Amino acid sequence: MTFKKFVFQLHKTLGLSTGLVVFIVAITGCCWSFKEEIESTYDHYKKVEPQNSPILMPSQAKEIAKDIFPEHHIHGTLYKKADDAVEVIFYDPEPEFYRSVFLNPYSGEVIQVDDHLSGFFAFVLKGHMRLWLPAGIGEQVVGVSILIFIVIIISGFIIWLPKKRKNLKQRLKFDWKKTTRWKRKNFDLHTVIGFYICFLALILAFTGSLMSYNWLMNGVYKSIGGEKEVVFTIPQNINGPLADPNARPMDKLLSKLMQESPNAEAYELHYPTYENESIYVEVSNSKSLFYDADYRFFDQNTLEEIETPSVYGKYKDGKVADKIIRMNYDIHIGAIGGIAGKIIAFLVSLLTASLPVTGMLLWYGRTYKKKPESVKIASKRTI
Repeated sequence: MTFKKFVFQLHKTLGLSTGLVVFIVAITGCCWSFKEEIESTYDHYKKVEPQNSPILMPSQAKEIAKDIFPEHHIHGTLYKKADDAVEVIFYDPEPEFYRSVFLNPYSGEVIQVDDHLSGFFAFVLKGHMRLWLPAGIGEQVVGVSILIFIVIIISGFIIWLPKKRKNLKQRLKFDWKKTTRWKRKNFDLHTVIGFYICFLALILAFTGSLMSYNWLMNGVYKSIGGEKEVVFTIPQNINGPLADPNARPMDKLLSKLMQESPNAEAYELHYPTYENESIYVEVSNSKSLFYDADYRFFDQNTLEEIETPSVYGKYKDGKVADKIIRMNYDIHIGAIGGIAGKIIAFLVSLLTASLPVTGMLLWYGRTYKKKPESVKIASKRTI
């Protein structure tokens, strides 16, 4: 068996074994691309009339929201612009509970409660991340399948390469005529589309794999010169547990953050889960982007800022390797390139979803191809 035949067999076998998973992950990724833009057409309840009066402090927002879900853990409170509602986020991992309570920042009125685990995009995300299976099983299946898909992309490119340079042109375009049979058209759809999207599909698959496997993320980070920890870490308080229960340090911290970063898009303050845990804050500096956010940590007693050993700290303090690894999610969803990047991610995901379909049709056509009439007649005579 020649090298190219071996690669072809590998490509075919891996493609058939993971085709359905790749199709689901690609088509759900395609649906996710414009989630923010689609949701903005019907989330007008998140906007309020700005007023020249004090806004709700984190402690007040917590008290109001806690009355709605008293048995659940408040993850944090999100503040945006003067005309945005305050969002109190509830999250429990087991059993999974994920809700947001939106409050009028001036009156404290409860505007709406959102369930992040139901609805179209929740359905799409569960399919994309775990094929609607239990998380422990589905995430592993998706992770392994996307690693295999990377091999499929590389092997597909090797197969695509023509033996002779003069045959290169016909591999780059659809040369269809009225007489062109559907099998030839299907072959061209698989090979020509596969060639043009292979590089971008490889980027989407690779960035997805980085999120699936910490060992891969850490390996890539170290290989590009990273020196910190890739795992997100919330450091402990410097001065022990909160000394005065009535101190309400998060209220003071919000005012401090708004003075230091007046142009920030949002401030998300997270209530400490444990007594010795510091206050974790995420300051978003760009709309619809995550990589350049500032992750900051403060002592509950003194509001002294605490440094973190993780790459997730202040963006300006990060080195090149830190910034590259933090861009991973924004690259994966196309947001790194703005609306143009999302359009590209949408199209690449859609075309990627077509490859398992055309590949399956190629395999079926070759495996179960019809016998010529002469062969059929000859076989009947022998009987």
